[in-house]
Amino acid sequence: MILLDGKKTAADIKEEIALEVSYLKEIGRKTPHLAAIIVGNDGASITYVNAKVKACGRVGFESTLIRLPEETSEEDLLNEIAILNIDKDIDGFIVQLPLPKHIDEQKVLMAVNPNKDVDGFHPMNVGKMALNLPTFISATPFGILELLERYNVQTSGKHVVVLGRSHIVGSPMSILLSQKRKVGDATVTICHSRTKNLKEITLQADIIIAAIGIPEFLKADMIKENVTVIDVGITRIEDSSKKNGYRLLGDVAFEEVSKKCEFITPVPGGVGPMTIAMLLKNTLIASQRNH
Repeated sequence: MILLDGKKTAADIKEEIALEVSYLKEIGRKTPHLAAIIVGNDGASITYVNAKVKACGRVGFESTLIRLPEETSEEDLLNEIAILNIDKDIDGFIVQLPLPKHIDEQKVLMAVNPNKDVDGFHPMNVGKMALNLPTFISATPFGILELLERYNVQTSGKHVVVLGRSHIVGSPMSILLSQKRKVGDATVTICHSRTKNLKEITLQADIIIAAIGIPEFLKADMIKENVTVIDVGITRIEDSSKKNGYRLLGDVAFEEVSKKCEFITPVPGGVGPMTIAMLLKNTLIASQRNH
């Protein structure tokens, strides 16, 4: 069993980006600049955004964090987005999700300039991704592709089963892996809450991508030998024996499943760290395109 180490791979990618940024500065080119907007005081969101800002500093990017109160109106948020859209110094920006309930998430994502949409959520970028045109691939699917490529996991002609059909992970992964690309050319089955005979399908899979948000859902009796398992799920479970009062579980029952795997991602330390690394990579791409 080989562990797909997202923490180490993400560190390698950040190192590569830092070298590129250092070179850009040397030759007098613009330093990439990532901005983030966060609305409200959601603890997990603040943690994520702070990690993104810290990562920017590590690779030599400029970063801007715009914190808005919970009661910010939709109109005021759209005004902030409009300002970032035309700011030539900002190469890419993200609006941290989830947003407060009184704000229409889709309307906000539609308002982001597609050329600065480093999250890859704008319908124009999703459409380009589906057509296999150059675009921003959203960070989690992009990170999974990168992990599979760097560990030489063969996808061509393989049967990939994707558990979950979210717009952020499941749906884009099913499209990307079926495309004609280096990490692609797979036969993909997408499963969800209405899928019948799920175990029958997962037992046929060469590669399983679990992204449903149900802790330890995928068990050893649902997979065949030498399968590759990518665990995207992450759920906090209360645990008084831990210093912080909780432990993190993925969608895969790691202890039992890993014994049958050829490759598997851990939780934490698998897909999670890759997400921030690929957001930085998208920002570097945006900077190179815009300048």
